[in-house]
Amino acid sequence: MKVLLTGGAGYIGSHTAVELLNAGYEIVIIDDFSNSNENVLNAIKKITNKDFEFYKFDYKDREKLEKVFEENKIDAVINFAGFKAVGESVQKPLEYYYNNVTGAIILLQTMKKYGVKRFIFSSSATVYGNPEKVPITEESKTGGTTNPYGTSKLQIEQILTDLYKSDNTWNICILRYFNPVGAHSSGLIGEEPQGIPNNLMPYIVRVASGELEILSVFGNDYDTPDGTGVRDYIHVVDLSIGHMKALQKLDRSGLYIYNLGTGKGYSVLDIVRNFEEATGQKVKYKIAPRRDGDIATCYADPSKAKAELGWEAKRDLKDMCRDSWNYIQKKKES
Repeated sequence: MKVLLTGGAGYIGSHTAVELLNAGYEIVIIDDFSNSNENVLNAIKKITNKDFEFYKFDYKDREKLEKVFEENKIDAVINFAGFKAVGESVQKPLEYYYNNVTGAIILLQTMKKYGVKRFIFSSSATVYGNPEKVPITEESKTGGTTNPYGTSKLQIEQILTDLYKSDNTWNICILRYFNPVGAHSSGLIGEEPQGIPNNLMPYIVRVASGELEILSVFGNDYDTPDGTGVRDYIHVVDLSIGHMKALQKLDRSGLYIYNLGTGKGYSVLDIVRNFEEATGQKVKYKIAPRRDGDIATCYADPSKAKAELGWEAKRDLKDMCRDSWNYIQKKKES
């Protein structure tokens, strides 16, 4: 089976590429490096000792996208090309809707044209908005999203639902990620945001390494045990394996939705403490005002993915911290 990964050089895309190649899949990667690095491609090859096709362009370029389908017999598509920073989406809503929603439509139209109907979508727990209760199941109410990033994911989920209703020969899997962190144990690939990181773990490791001065903790007055936001952090390798399990599920037509998380909630200060314990590095932090679009608590009930996909997260918070630190250390050495 040949799988197209849009945004495949990015954080989650690159780890999924490794898992797919190691499992014997062929892959094709499209990426424009707007939030990734071309060195990742060589790292994927080094980890797996396997080669793959790569195209450099923005996935919204319909003409170039069609060329990829003409030159390759694509069997399935996993879309990792969405912009993903909550705070940035509040500042740049038009860019987020254009890239995420318009890009997904162009991709789906192209798939339809070439008769490719297996699709895995990288969605997000943000589609649940401010959850009425936790843990969150796939049947929990969606909507009431608090930022354009989350709204763009919800809009694409609706598009996919309508697409499947119109033609139930599609095989669609929506994966609602919680908070991916960590890196590959080799230290060769990890989270590599452009500029100042928007996500917690890459910020922590850069403060610990001296690259950044201090971590801003956005809000300590939430209704949580220590006042800081609580999230479900999942190791990126576990998340990547979830995509492979979802791909196997798409042997039969249907529209499937799964939460991918650990089922445990940790606060920002929990992560800081666990990072310090796992690495022996001190993380200097300060309390800052709440960030637009953030909510207090969000963690998954992942039991449906376990029951239907045979998937569950295996790596714990210490693994996530240790692998994140290992990645930044290896990067400095190189």
